[in-house]
Amino acid sequence: MTSRILSGIAPELRHKYDTLREILTGMGGCVIGFSGGVDSTLLFAVAAECLAQRALAVTATSATYPQRELDEARELAERIGGRHRVVVSEELDIPEFQENPSNRCYYCKHELFGKLRAIADQEGLPHILDGTNIDDRSDHRPGRQAAEEIGVRSPLEEAGFTKQDIRDLSRAMDLPTWDKPAFACLSSRFPYGTAITAGRVHQVGQAEESLRELGFRTLRVRYHGDVARLELGPEEFSRAVENLRDEVTQRVKAAGFAYVALDLQGYRSGAMNEVL
Repeated sequence: MTSRILSGIAPELRHKYDTLREILTGMGGCVIGFSGGVDSTLLFAVAAECLAQRALAVTATSATYPQRELDEARELAERIGGRHRVVVSEELDIPEFQENPSNRCYYCKHELFGKLRAIADQEGLPHILDGTNIDDRSDHRPGRQAAEEIGVRSPLEEAGFTKQDIRDLSRAMDLPTWDKPAFACLSSRFPYGTAITAGRVHQVGQAEESLRELGFRTLRVRYHGDVARLELGPEEFSRAVENLRDEVTQRVKAAGFAYVALDLQGYRSGAMNEVL
């Protein structure tokens, strides 16, 4: 695969790819937090090339991680051919997480990285990795504090990868995630200070899944009590309003919301951070 990739990508991206391989090879072994998203899939694919059985991808499943995402992660791991394991994450049992402060992600990531550290120790693998890239520096990411405390490394960031680099290399490697919309766990659908409960998470997840069944790819259902605020890709506005308005409304209300609103700004990453 390596020679085919190197012959088809730009020199700058080739350099980053080579650097990433050098970083991973030098580690000697790793456990990767693997969500099945664009970033962690590329990281796992390259790590499996460099480290073979010394690279272990671990997917954490919980009420905040939809079954569809877990199924896709399993399929991707099988396609990549590397080692893969699923663990249960229990962030909803953490009182500080349930209260949903602005550093909520710290508590989730600390719990997750702690589990990955235990697995790494059991497996004799020296490093824990995540899929952070250099574009993530501009967003509010309290989970980075947890990563620093537990010693998690971010090879994509170390090698200088932007999000676009990751998509371009993923496409060259024929990874199906190259154009996958960004995804964050369902806890990100709640305004800070709004308590996160299993019931509310299920409500949001049911609404999103029902809209994905209608073909919407880029979407978030933001929880505002009785109101569901839909963030869609701008290119999907017309379908939602002109063609499927009644169906969208019925499906979201069936999940337990009384009102359905369309956010005219459309989807944007970290929308809940705009109030900070």
